[in-house]
Formats: sequence, structure tokens, C-alpha cells
Amino acid sequence: MNRIFAGIVTMVFGFLSIGTFAQTGVKEPLPNGWHLLDLKETGTYGISLDKAYQFMKGKKSKTVIVAVIDSGIDTLHEDLKEVLWRNPKEIPGNGIDDDKNGYVDDIYGWNFIGGKDGKNVTVDSYERDRVYHKYKEKYEGKEINPATLSKDEAAEYEMWSKTREELYGSGGEESIDLAILKMAYLNLSRSDSILQAALGKTEFTGKELESAEFPDNKTKNAKTALYGLMKANDALDVTNKEFMEGFKDYLDGEQRKADAKEKAPKNFRDEVVKDNYYDFSDRFYGNNNVFVDNKSAHHGTHVAGIIGAKRNNNIGVDGIADNVKIMMIRAVPDGDEHDKDIALAIRYAVDNGAQVINMSFGKSFSPEKHWVDEAVEYARSKGVLLVHAAGNDHKNIDSTWNFPNPVYKTNGTRAGNWITVGASGDLSIDQTLPTDGSKYFSLTAGFSNYGKNEVDVFAPGMKIYSTIPGGNTYGNLQGTSFASPVVAGIAALILQYFPNLSAEQVKFVIEKSVVPPAYQVNVPGTESKVNLSDISKTGGVVNAYEALKLASTLKGERGAGTMLKPF
Repeated sequence: MNRIFAGIVTMVFGFLSIGTFAQTGVKEPLPNGWHLLDLKETGTYGISLDKAYQFMKGKKSKTVIVAVIDSGIDTLHEDLKEVLWRNPKEIPGNGIDDDKNGYVDDIYGWNFIGGKDGKNVTVDSYERDRVYHKYKEKYEGKEINPATLSKDEAAEYEMWSKTREELYGSGGEESIDLAILKMAYLNLSRSDSILQAALGKTEFTGKELESAEFPDNKTKNAKTALYGLMKANDALDVTNKEFMEGFKDYLDGEQRKADAKEKAPKNFRDEVVKDNYYDFSDRFYGNNNVFVDNKSAHHGTHVAGIIGAKRNNNIGVDGIADNVKIMMIRAVPDGDEHDKDIALAIRYAVDNGAQVINMSFGKSFSPEKHWVDEAVEYARSKGVLLVHAAGNDHKNIDSTWNFPNPVYKTNGTRAGNWITVGASGDLSIDQTLPTDGSKYFSLTAGFSNYGKNEVDVFAPGMKIYSTIPGGNTYGNLQGTSFASPVVAGIAALILQYFPNLSAEQVKFVIEKSVVPPAYQVNVPGTESKVNLSDISKTGGVVNAYEALKLASTLKGERGAGTMLKPF
């Protein structure tokens, strides 16, 4: 889905949930890059990155490859082009598979949602809708006794039943939401047109709008509408054009969901990729274009910058790890990813030397989970750490389906090379209670998924400043999508200095070194106060300095299957 607008539904209802997206009561706005700061020095629950580098001062580091499975990346960005992984065994542009890995000219990585003719998937359907219509004829309107089905069919029927419940169990609520969204978009488009005329230009940023003064009520009201929604989405650095395009993309996605009640979704992927999807041995499809366009690469570029944007170059932002190479594997469209593409993306990353894989995507259904599980086990066998975003639905994923996940479908065991990350917010310990009537005031981001068993750690995920497509462009985004690369960056930093640690040891270090908050937090999406340990396994926010201190005490056990005492 369009991740910038993951929470826009609540905001168009009279801004009922602004507190979920923008913390209030701040004495002064936190600076760009707040997530790197130290708690003791600034009172902000950042990751203490400067202290981490001071701790390792004078120590030599080893280059670490981090694979980012995502939507794409701006390969020409000023703050990323020096840190991009380049396949040393490929000769660029010669049309030959020089390294004989099955992927021709895979210089920066690979695009599993592209065609050999150069076309690319940008928009796709949702897994719920694909599953529902795939099995509709088999199960719809029939008396089914799950006890009489085989194990595989029983699981299939359970999955299909859940898709049907999601589609039709809302009593028409979804269509009402869609109508309101359409009206909100229409009204906001009118406001945008009024402001363009008043400012005398077709494009302007939210910050420009913030400082603009207008004499008439019509234009003032237009400013209130557009500026308010941009601020609530922390999108003041983007232009009105980009913001409205994002809103329209979100609206189109909701329309696709609504349409799926009546008809099967369009098969976007098959039209472009043209592989035999259900034959896993048909794996050498796609193309080498990991930067399709600015819009598609927005999410992946931002994620990559958090992990490894060039440090200390006096431009843009500083990533977390300073000796890292970013491998981009494009497998995530605007819509739901396909299990086959994710499974092959993980395998590609492992086979090409990645030690850490960041996965800032997810969905509620996984019909080919066994393929992904096999890839996760392959990564484990090769000592590769997987870091995954928990999701932005403020759900307890201990009790709701959320994929991919580290629990193997075949036997229920858990992969030891996996970290699931929830999002913490830009809340400072010296903040006063909100004065604007907002009741959401918490270290936890209001959108974040959570779970005492399934969410391992929390990491900064609100107002995260990083690279965005455009060559020299930067901005803030928020979501667990941007908390996950914070953890992936810390993992890479650990492996830079302690390359003999296993994936399980790195996971242990990150989890054992978290900083528990000194007060209770909100259960995301509610006003209920709990200990962070009640909604996550470790009960803390990740910290690079504490992680490196702990890592320095361990003896490396690099290799497959290394296990430590559970946290």
C-alpha cells in the first residue's frame, strides 16, 4: 500500500487521530536525525550513535553488505551512490550473465517485479483479494466441514474464510469509508487549486505553506485543510503535487479493495513478469532495473538512507553504518508483494553476500508461505540476519495474521535469525502533557503493530529524516518501515567491528542491549497504559552504543545454526 498514507483514513474524519501521527506537547521540535541521539545527553530515545562510534574509535571495520528488499532505489542519489553494492563479477551493460548466476547485468541487485522486455510492475493487487477469488469457486456457498479435509486443504479453507470475512464482514463500512475518502480528496483538490492561484505557482512545499499569510477566509480555509493534513502526515518537506499524488494513490488502492468484492483483481504481475508463478524452479525472471522512477523508489530510497547514507560528507543525512554496501532487490509494489518474489529475493541476497536483509513490507495472507519459510531457513543456514517491520495497523500480531514471519508453517518452530521491529516515537522525556486536547502521548508510535511474543524490539520510526529520490532530496517519513532499517543499520554496525558474530549472536546483542523506558506507554491505537514489556519481547528501544558494548564481550561463533540461551 502507499505507506505515506497508511493512516490517512482516520485523519479525514475531522482529524480524530492526529495524536497518533504527530506527538504533541513538545517544548521544541526535535531536529532532523533525532533518532541517532543519546537519551542521557538529549532526553530523547534515540540510538546513541555518536557514543557508539566513540566507543569503537581507532578500531578497524570490515565492509558489510546489507540487502534491502523493497520498492527500488535512486541509484544516482548524492548520498547513496557511493554506498551502493556493485556486483564485482558483472560487466555493466554488456547483456551477458558474466557471473552465471542467472541474472543478466545485475549490477546493483535485481528487480523481481519486472519483465525481460524492460517493463515493470509499479501497482499491484492485494493478497486478500487474490486469495479470495482464487478459491471462491471451490468454497463459496458450499457446506464445508474442515474435519473432513486434508491438512493442506483445511489450512487453505481457513485462509480463504478469513479473506471472505475481511471482505464482507464489515457490514458496508469499507464502502462508507471510501465515499468519505473520495469527498475528502475532492475537497482537498479544490483547496490545492485555490492555494496554487493565491501563491502564483503550481508547486510548493508544506513549509512554504506554513509561512504564507492570506487575507481572505476562502484561502485561509484552504490552507487550514491542506496544511493540516500535510503536517499530520509529517509531510511538510514534500510538495503539494507529491502529497496529492500520494493521496490519490491511496484512494485508488482503497478503490481496488472495494472492487474486489465483485470481481477478481487484475493480474498486474503476470502481465509484466510472465514467469510460471507456481513453478518455483522458474526463477530467472525479472530485469536489472532497481530504479524504475522516483515515485516507485520513494520508499526503498528512504529505507536505504537510514541504513547507510554516506556519513560525514557534509551533505544530506548520515546513515547508521559507515562501512556498508546497500544491495537493492526490488520485489515490493504499491500493493501486496508476492511470496515467490520475496522468497527468491532472500535467496538472491544470501547468494550474493548479504549478511543482513531488511524487509520493510508485509501483508495479512501468505498462500505460498512454504517458499518464504524455505528461503528464511536457507538464510539461517548461511548465517544471514533478517530484520522485518512489524506493520502499521496498530494490531496485536500475537493474535492476528502478519506475514512474513519467523514461524515455520510445517512444524511451528521459530527461525533464530529474525528480528521483528515495532516503531517508537519522537517523545522526549522532558515533554509536558499535551495542551491541545490530544490524549495520545506515548513513546510507542500510534500506528505500530505490537505483540509480547511476535515483536522483538522497538526502534525509532516517527519523523525519520532520510534520502528520497531526486538526486539531492531528503525528507521525513514514518512507519515501522523506517524503524526496521534502524535495526538493520545497527546490525550492520555490529558486524563491521565484530564480523565473526553469528546472525543469532547479533540478534541476541540487539535484543539484550535495549533501553527500557522509565514509564508506561500506550498500547498503540489506544489510551491504555502498559509496560513496553507487555507488548514486546524485550520491552525496550534499541541502542547502538549499548549493543556494541555487549558485542565486544562475546566470542564470535560465525556459522550456521549457532544458538544462544533465549532472551
